[in-house]
Amino acid sequence: MIKNIPEDRGQHIKDLRDAIEHRASWMYLLIKEAQKKGLDTSFAHDAIKACGCFHGDNKYTKTDDLMAFAPEFANQNVVDIFQMDVKTSPEEMAIDFHYCPLVSAWKKLGATDEECAELCQIAMDGDRGIASTFPHFEFNLGKTIAAGDDICEVRFKKV
Repeated sequence: MIKNIPEDRGQHIKDLRDAIEHRASWMYLLIKEAQKKGLDTSFAHDAIKACGCFHGDNKYTKTDDLMAFAPEFANQNVVDIFQMDVKTSPEEMAIDFHYCPLVSAWKKLGATDEECAELCQIAMDGDRGIASTFPHFEFNLGKTIAAGDDICEVRFKKV
């Protein structure tokens, strides 16, 4: 069903991907309606970053240790949903995503390449928000699937 995931777990991961696609559809359609009413996407950037800050403050254990943060941020469900390769050291957590259900949803809705790239930046403001609540971590986004790359590169570095 889903590459490299046992069949009994594959349906669970498919269901989680479907849920993420559903929420990505909401995001896209809300932004499209806002644009029809004359708004730019700055409201979405701000809202998603606020959501990330909320989660950073309430979902994750406060730590300055990337080795402790990593399994909370990249738990097995998340790793399987996004087909992540995660490498963690005391100085850096490097994550490469090989699949993105958000991009999948946006493409199904007819989003252009440019829209997907912007939507991705908005979505990643959630992770930027999470990182901002950890004063000893720095967040960096490299390549993105939404911009046409074969992977998304997310990096958290200890500062």
